[in-house]
Amino acid sequence: MPRSAAWCCGRLGRIRPGGYRRIHGELCRLGYRVGASTVWAILKRSGVDTAPMRSALTWRQLLRAQARGMLAVDFFSADTVVLCRLYVLFVIEIGNRRVHLRGVTAHPAAEWVTQQARNLMLDRGDRVDRFRLLIRDRDTKFSAAFDAVFAAVGIDVLTTPVRAPRANAYADRWVGTARRELLDRMLDFGSRHLQSVLTEYVDHYNMHRPHRSLGQRPPRGPAPPSTAVAGRRVVRRDRLGGLIGEYSQPA
Repeated sequence: MPRSAAWCCGRLGRIRPGGYRRIHGELCRLGYRVGASTVWAILKRSGVDTAPMRSALTWRQLLRAQARGMLAVDFFSADTVVLCRLYVLFVIEIGNRRVHLRGVTAHPAAEWVTQQARNLMLDRGDRVDRFRLLIRDRDTKFSAAFDAVFAAVGIDVLTTPVRAPRANAYADRWVGTARRELLDRMLDFGSRHLQSVLTEYVDHYNMHRPHRSLGQRPPRGPAPPSTAVAGRRVVRRDRLGGLIGEYSQPA
């Protein structure tokens, strides 16, 4: 077998699912006249697993493949100046990183969580059809009634494995971002105050904050200009008392 054909065979074996017969067929389409047994021997010598072992998707591959139709839901906590612990419920669209703040409460009972799920479905309206999967952890606050709200609109619920926080990595990453950019730099005076500042921060996050995974675009805001206009002044807009600044070049 020519060296280029051997390299192509090994490369296809690593990136393409399916058995050696499928790879043999791809090589034939590329013009390489080799036997199926030769392809099998090259894959075995290269340490490429058999088709059943290579066809299984990892959790990361599943998230990337289904990102446009996936939601993730989670809680995080914040303590007030009087040492009262509050719980924040949010949902994030994995495909475009848009965050939906669902509520702040000191008593996150299962009934309250289920009602927030119903409110989310009402807010999204006819756009619910674009979602197919919801990721959540095994917190008991996510009850069977909570899952039923999403099942009613055709959204399957995926429960993360036990003691695997990285399985809900997109939600955890947003929590870390919100803490670094906002919560760790302010004092919380109660549920209304926390709801207010988080609502404004989520608006900044969705409409202005650039995201590397989106090509430095915000989830909902306009795309950044291709080039800056020389000589045009840069304007800063302060939000949350100056904790966050938004910069733009006015027309």
